[in-house]
Amino acid sequence: MDEVKVVVAHSERATLRVGEMFVKVDADQARLDVEVEAMALAPVPTPEVLWRKPHVLAIAALPGATLGRLGGPSTGSPTAWAAAGAAVRKLHEAPLPPRPGQAGRSITALAAELDDECERLVTNGVLPADLVTRNRQVAEAAFRPWTAAFTHGDLQIAHVFVDGDEVTGIIDWSEAGQGDPLYDLATFTLGHEEHLADVLAGYGTAVDLDVIHAWWSLRSLLIVRWLSEHGFDPFAPGCEVDVLRSHM
Repeated sequence: MDEVKVVVAHSERATLRVGEMFVKVDADQARLDVEVEAMALAPVPTPEVLWRKPHVLAIAALPGATLGRLGGPSTGSPTAWAAAGAAVRKLHEAPLPPRPGQAGRSITALAAELDDECERLVTNGVLPADLVTRNRQVAEAAFRPWTAAFTHGDLQIAHVFVDGDEVTGIIDWSEAGQGDPLYDLATFTLGHEEHLADVLAGYGTAVDLDVIHAWWSLRSLLIVRWLSEHGFDPFAPGCEVDVLRSHM
């Protein structure tokens, strides 16, 4: 009998690996619906959907391995990272999906959410005030007009699989939709700034590095408390708090 491995689990969703299949259980059925729709529309390799039931989605495992994980060593050649950048560019140039995604929140709503979260981080003693204040200043560069693209919305390096120098698939599309393309690039390179140049070489067009840095700060500020409350450790070496410290 195949071994069952828990990939990630918390109060909102869980993902299990059973042999060559991943089973995703989500309290919010809408997230699974968005994921299936986005994978069908995305012009990049995605997992095969094996079956669906209410609140449960089964997808096939992808060949190859990820380029690493946040807080861990990065793997893959510069060519592999560039290939990932090229795949992201192909996604961003695709026709827009029907709805906004995680990367498509309005500037006004996002700024208000960030201000509220920064206040909580300081008031609750999660992070020191000077660290929060500095990164809130860095994050300001993300609040500018942008042209909507087809975005993944949660493009962590653990969601991109490569075999050699070829991208074999991208997983976890529940946050996909119309959004700021630089959000994807920043999420993908979060904690692995040493590969940003490789990714941008494959992406093939100039981007505003200040905005990439802004999204690193913004994403980290918004998620530190949630991670701490759901059994993850944003204070681990190389993770979100270290990203915030790098801007001091």
